[in-house]
Parts: sequence; C-alpha cells; structure tokens
Amino acid sequence: MSKTKSNLIYNTVYQILILLIPLITMPYISRILGVNGIGIYSYTYSIVCYFMILSMIGFNNYGNRTIAKSRDDKKLLTKNFKEIHLLQIITTTIMIFLYFLFLLISKSDYKLIFLLQSMCVLSCMFDINWFFFGLEEFKLTVLRNSIIKIISLALIFVFVKTKNDVWIYTLILSGSTLISQLSLWPFVNKRIDKEMKVKYDLKKHIIPCLKLFLPVIAVTIYRIMDKTMLGFFSGVEEVGFYENAEKIINVPVAIITAFGTVMLPKMSNIYSKNKSQEKSLLLMEKSISLIMFLSFAMTFGIFAISKNFSTIFFGKPFAKTGLLIQYLSITIIFLGWGNVVRTQFLIPKERDKEYIVSAFIGAGINFVLNLIFIPKYGSSGACIGTIFAEFFVMLYQTISIKEEILIKKYLKNIIPFFLKSLIMFFVVFPLNYYEMNNILKLFIQVSAGSLLYLLLNYKYLYSIVFKKNNA
Repeated sequence: MSKTKSNLIYNTVYQILILLIPLITMPYISRILGVNGIGIYSYTYSIVCYFMILSMIGFNNYGNRTIAKSRDDKKLLTKNFKEIHLLQIITTTIMIFLYFLFLLISKSDYKLIFLLQSMCVLSCMFDINWFFFGLEEFKLTVLRNSIIKIISLALIFVFVKTKNDVWIYTLILSGSTLISQLSLWPFVNKRIDKEMKVKYDLKKHIIPCLKLFLPVIAVTIYRIMDKTMLGFFSGVEEVGFYENAEKIINVPVAIITAFGTVMLPKMSNIYSKNKSQEKSLLLMEKSISLIMFLSFAMTFGIFAISKNFSTIFFGKPFAKTGLLIQYLSITIIFLGWGNVVRTQFLIPKERDKEYIVSAFIGAGINFVLNLIFIPKYGSSGACIGTIFAEFFVMLYQTISIKEEILIKKYLKNIIPFFLKSLIMFFVVFPLNYYEMNNILKLFIQVSAGSLLYLLLNYKYLYSIVFKKNNA
C-alpha cells in the first residue's frame, strides 16, 4: 500500500473517530442534557472558538505546507518548527489573557462553562498536529489522539447523569482536547535537532501566516458565527437543534477533510520540486472523482433518511433537527469540490489571494443572509446562509483557476455519480411513507441505499481497488 493511501486511511479513520464519538454520545447526551443543555455547551464553545482561531492564526495550513517543503533538510526543518511554534506560543498567550479579561467583564449566566472551556484555548499553545501532518506521519497522531477520544467517551457515560451536568460534559471535552495536544510532544525530539541553536527570524513567517489566517477568519463567520448569532437572536434551544444537525453533517465532511489534509503536503512537495504539471493534474482528476463519488452518495442518502433518523437518534424533542440535516446535506457537494481545489491547488501553489477572497465572499454572503433569515426562521435561517455561502466559495475558487485545470473533464467524470445517486434517492426516500417500525425502516433504507449505490458504481470501485496506483 502506498504512503498516500495509508495516510488517507489513517487520517480518515481519525477524522471519523473525532466525530463518531460525539455521534455515539449524542443519543445519550441529547436525552440527559436536553435541547437547552446542548445549546448552552454549543453557544459557549462557539465563543471560545474565536479565541482558539486567533491563537492559531493560520498555523495549521502554513505549518503543514512549510514543514512539507523543508522535511528533507533537518536543519531547515528544525528552524522552521521552532520559529513557527514560538509564534504560536506568543499568540496563544495573548489570547489566554484576552479570554480571561472577557470572563471578568462578561455578565453571562454561563461563566462556569466558559471557565472550563478555557482549557481549549490553552491547548492551542501545544497543538503541533501541523508538524506531523507536514511530515506525512498520520499514524502517530491518529493512534495517540484516538486513545484519548475513546477514554473521553467512557467518562461521559460514567459521569454525565443529569441535566445539571453540563459542566462535567464541558470539563471532559475541553480536558481531553488539552491532553491530546500534549500527548504528541514526546515524539517531536526524534524528528528535529533539539540541540541546534536557532537564530530566530519570526518576521518571515508572520505575513504568510496572516495570509492563510484571513480565510480562517472568514470561514469562522459562516461556520461558528451561525451558532453565535442563533444564540443571540433566537436563544440556546435553536442552537441545540442546529448543533446536532451540524454534528451529523460533519461526519461526511470529516472524510472530505481527511482527504484534503493528506493530499496538501503531497501536492506542496510536488510543486516545490517543480515536478510535472501533468502529474498534479492527474492527481486532481482522481481526487475530484473520488470525493464527488462520496459526496453525491452522502448528500442524497442523508437527505433521504434524515427525518426518520433524527427522531430515533436524538429523541422526539429534536424532530426539527431532521429538517436542518436535509438543508445542510446540500453543502456536502460544495464542500467536497471546493476542498479539492483548495488543498490540491490553491494552498500548495501559494495562491493565497484567491483563497482569501473566496472565503470573504462566502463570509459576507452568510453574514448578510443570517441577519435576514435567523430572526425570522431561527436555525432554518442559519442553514440558508450556510448553503449559499458554501456554494459561492466553491464557485469563485473554481472560476479563479478555470484556465489551469481541466474543469470540463472533471464535470464529465462526475455526472455518472450524480445520476446514480439520484437513482438511489428515488429508491430510498419513498420508504419513509411505509408504515413499519422506524428503526427497521432506517436499517432497510441505509442497507438498500448503500448496496444499490455500490452496485451501480461497481466498475469505478473495481478500478480503485484493483488497478495499480503508486500515488
């Protein structure tokens, strides 16, 4: 098995795991904490995320790209790592100070929860996943972090027992985040020259980091701002409905993200060595086909089963979540295509301008639509803003590089996946109207839909599994 394929498997497993654990706990937590409890956690975490993002100011993408380019030179690798991490320490220290200042002046009813969430901000100081991703060492991060996630899962079932245990739930999640970041540090010294004295030149990293930080700010507006604005305009219950819907959608998105995380350092390394354009375009073509094969299936499949699924999974008080899942499932297609364009072309080729502009276009659209629709329609209004934002981000990024990639060929390749996913949908969706046990119905829908889609795409799957590929 090639390194790229093994890394893809490791990172996909990890991305699914970090979202699967909330999925495993959600039926339990939804019934114990209720819509209000989940809303409180989600709303406070949305606020904390701003401080976390400001702490990381683009280090994830920039660090990944920089380490990937310098990994063949240990001295340069060591220098880059120490300089980037020192910047990370500085920014996180500033954000921790500002966060506690926020706690002092805040009049929120959720101060204890906010205080416990501070561990998430602190964890940013020790977050060096970008270093191992740049080295394409995904197995290490997956195994270490997976163990911690599984332990946190057990702790939730043992200690969260009543609707008043929101603080315990928060403590477990934020504490596990901090511990998972600390767990990677014992492995750093083997990869760098720890005795090497570095003449720090932080300036050269600041501007590139800020360039990649700008789109992070913009993306925050149409990812995290939804919950913040929902909490402000509609209350924490609407945040609770939206939070659970987003958690479901984040599972397929995690698969897409995992693929992009694996391919980013590989493509960065290809471009840095000026390898043939033909090879990079071929990799993009294969990536687009694979991601859209998955995206169409997940979008139409989730849309078909979401209403029945939500009442089974979360309980009847979360019936509205099923409708929100249907809305948000549309974004999987836009995110899939856009992720390939970003991680395999824009970011590796340092086309940061297009990335930044697209993110701000999406953020602006989402913010305006949220202002219009959230006060009227609550969580449904937030979904409308997100759908349009993701579409226009994807559209702008694609148009900006249309002369350099084979768009018509890519579209021609994915049309069969779209048509076959429609066939699957029209088989699965009508089953919602048959009178039978809801759990049995859901099982039949998922089984029949999956089997049908796999059979319809037998030739494509055969080519992936059995055709030799040294990528």
